[in-house]
Amino acid sequence: MIATLFIVICRVAVLRKFLNLFIYQALAKHFRTEDWLFMNYGYDSDALRRNKIPLSKEEEAHRYHIQLYQHLCSAVPLDGKDVLEIGSGRGGGAFYMKRYLKPRSVIGVDYSNNAVALCRKRYNIDGLSFVTGDAEKLALSDNTFDVVVNIESSHGYRSMETFLSEVKRLLKPGGYFLFADIRGKIYVDYAVLRQQFIGSGLILLKEEDITNAVLEAMDADKERKEELIRRHVPKLLRYMFYEFAGLPGSFIYDSFRLKDSTYHCCVLQKPSHLRE
Repeated sequence: MIATLFIVICRVAVLRKFLNLFIYQALAKHFRTEDWLFMNYGYDSDALRRNKIPLSKEEEAHRYHIQLYQHLCSAVPLDGKDVLEIGSGRGGGAFYMKRYLKPRSVIGVDYSNNAVALCRKRYNIDGLSFVTGDAEKLALSDNTFDVVVNIESSHGYRSMETFLSEVKRLLKPGGYFLFADIRGKIYVDYAVLRQQFIGSGLILLKEEDITNAVLEAMDADKERKEELIRRHVPKLLRYMFYEFAGLPGSFIYDSFRLKDSTYHCCVLQKPSHLRE
């Protein structure tokens, strides 16, 4: 019953956007713990287990989430670039990109002003900033960014077409859009998203189904997530958090396992010369 209601809400654009804002506002306000820096489901593979990304002791707990950023951002060098992350959440990804991938600047934008306030308090390094904004109507200048990053956020937007129009507007000519998110049973199918990409005026350079790698990360990170929930969440709310965290047995985990939903990683580019 709960899963069916969730699917219905997610299929209605206005309700989906409202629900996402409500959830992320509440999480940023009431769960400000320092050991919860990321909100994506993560990425893992045999290759990464053989050749681990070097991380500090503090960052090791967030390895699988960081690996998703690393996998997506490996498509385009960020060194010296101006980067915009739309849907920056709790800020861990924006901080990782700024610290390790050496862009000139990273701006994280999020719809939740509580999340932005949390990030501003937590991170204080040159070239990294956070602002409140709606992904479908951003108060930022045209042709400003070399790279736009969007991870596990777009499924909550009201209009993907409007969002892609904003991405295209904000990118410099020749700039890149790095995208990773869920599609399928809960939301629209990937085939629909692919047509939205093609119709956006951006060039689709790469598309990859990474569902299996995301499932591997969800399995590998199970115990850490369970411990975090036991430590920080009242018993009455734990079931909801187990679902939200995508623990094995949760609705989203089983949806990935059964391939009712899939997780995709894509790279797009704004044409260098646009016809008016």
